[in-house]
Amino acid sequence: MKKLAIKVDIDTLRGYREGFPHMLDLFARHNIKASVFFSFGPDNSGKAIRRIFRKGFISKMMRTKAPSTYGIKTLMYGTLLPAPMIVPSAPGIFVRASAEGHDCGIHAWDHVYVQDELPRITKSEYLSLFERSAEMFEQLSGKKPLSCAAPGWQISSVSLEAQEETGLRYCSDTRGRSPFIPVFEGRAYSPVQIPTTLPTMDEILGLPGINDDSIADVWLKGMNNEWNVLTVHAEMEGLSKIGVFEKFIIKAKESETAFYTLADYAIESVPVKCNIRIDTITGRAGTLALQEDE
Repeated sequence: MKKLAIKVDIDTLRGYREGFPHMLDLFARHNIKASVFFSFGPDNSGKAIRRIFRKGFISKMMRTKAPSTYGIKTLMYGTLLPAPMIVPSAPGIFVRASAEGHDCGIHAWDHVYVQDELPRITKSEYLSLFERSAEMFEQLSGKKPLSCAAPGWQISSVSLEAQEETGLRYCSDTRGRSPFIPVFEGRAYSPVQIPTTLPTMDEILGLPGINDDSIADVWLKGMNNEWNVLTVHAEMEGLSKIGVFEKFIIKAKESETAFYTLADYAIESVPVKCNIRIDTITGRAGTLALQEDE
């Protein structure tokens, strides 16, 4: 029996308010608990235009039909339009996810800022941003956050050290094959890293032979690890691709896939130390954190 954990990243106001409720309905229909990571603060998506000079950024935007996927207003937030607050705009959505038993964690306070500026963020600033999200998390759920997932799979020695000081149970900041104790620039850190193992929809959809009809089979074929993790986005799989996502869920259940959360993996796995390298992968612009091969 294959194991799969679904990791939901919420990056934008539209994804949170419009897409994520559809995903909660889908998870309820199929009796699945997911690991969900919330961007709590301002939606500065318009500022992501600064990534235009990164190799692969324009082709990715074209393949994923970014204007229709994210919405024109979203692409102007923080530039031509003020940046709206995400979770405070409709706190009941977060409360519902927590009450329904999903494994909830922190994605960021300001997703675009952390993803793009992490190498220049000090530990005190990182902790300050984290605490803003953590305070809101606890106020709404009555629980302290026990996990986080870095925007864009970005890490630094500062972010790893800061995470170690927050007492988290696990983090999901990397891409790889199995849970591991992260070693970066010669130093080991806690907590355990639970990496994303499968390619995301926005990385592979539109590549040769991969379309709405075939992507489910691509994911199922790629589930050859003991600890499979698929990251989905409320802006894509929660909106225009919700039907494609549900077809994958149905096929996975038909193949007797057992659904877990990242919190389950953190408890059940026996992680060993692995180095993190910064590198590129097919379909994603810029670099990201990768678990090194054994």
